Amino acid sequence: MRVSLEEVTKVFDGDVRALDGLSVDIEDGEFFALLGPSGCGKTTLLRTIAGLETASSGAVRIGERDVTRLQPGERDVAMVFQDYALFPHMTVADNIAYPLRIKKVGRTERRAKAAETGAALSLAGLMERRPAQLSGGQQQRVALARAMAAQPTVFLFDEPLSNLDARLRLEARTFLKKLQHDLGVTTVFVTHDQAEALALADRIAVMEAGRIRQLGTPKEVFQRPANVFVAGFIGSTPMNLLEGECVPGQGETTASWTDRIDVAGVHLPVPEDITGELSPGDKVIVGIRPEYLGEADDGIEGHVEIVENLGTTALVTLATSGPSVQVTVPEGREPEPGATIRVAPLPGRMLVYRADDGELIDAT
Repeated sequence: MRVSLEEVTKVFDGDVRALDGLSVDIEDGEFFALLGPSGCGKTTLLRTIAGLETASSGAVRIGERDVTRLQPGERDVAMVFQDYALFPHMTVADNIAYPLRIKKVGRTERRAKAAETGAALSLAGLMERRPAQLSGGQQQRVALARAMAAQPTVFLFDEPLSNLDARLRLEARTFLKKLQHDLGVTTVFVTHDQAEALALADRIAVMEAGRIRQLGTPKEVFQRPANVFVAGFIGSTPMNLLEGECVPGQGETTASWTDRIDVAGVHLPVPEDITGELSPGDKVIVGIRPEYLGEADDGIEGHVEIVENLGTTALVTLATSGPSVQVTVPEGREPEPGATIRVAPLPGRMLVYRADDGELIDAT
């Protein structure tokens, strides 16, 4: 079922704007992630879709229905919370069947549906246990089973993996993606974990201060962040953001268009698709992911300060004449601390942002 938000604003305590005129369409069957730092409004947005918060203005639509003023139970959605919100005095079977009980489904049918849903999530041997007798991963599966048993048109997940340890979190992530794919139910997933959003989502909305700063596929958001906020937020290691100034190329005059950017004393070529968008003297911010930097004879020079082992790669921090630069190198090719190396962006992997507003300079 499609979920549409139209100019949704949520104001708390008279002047705190948790959501600021936000509009987005989430397509039927889509796995949609809301990503951003703490306090950006992503959980408030999820709760507004669920009906646990009421929009101060704007509209929330699920399918063809305007649900803006409807109670949570009238919206046909199921929400899985960060702490799972299981009833501690109920068995697994009763927790799973609870939404059906609210809908006044008969006891026999409730038990049968709970057993069916529990078996689908490998809970068959745990149905008579209580939440305190379950591991974190098992509790998560019970919460998912409860949501599934309600057969909603929309799933809403509020950081459901955050309480799991690293290994179980990875397993749960794979399980959740397969489950959503098999069920085909529209899913809105809140997380502050970039890797989680990139791995799970069909599309990602990156939020800041109640607004969406970029909306796109994981590949689009990772490879072409629309602004320096997204560039600095997305990725297991943040993008290098380096101040630069456009300068004429060799033999050019200051009156001609530029084809070089001076960054830390090195002239880097302007990406071909935006050469006509810049002029000599323009202040810019160059964005290069650590993964997209390689050693080069005429690159940015830096002294190796720190080498961090990441397993199959290492993250190297370089002290330069400007800000520090981070570069990812393959296992076995790590430079020694104190060594001097030069790095430059791989072809086609450098982005350029305007210094005044931090927005990506794109081809017109």
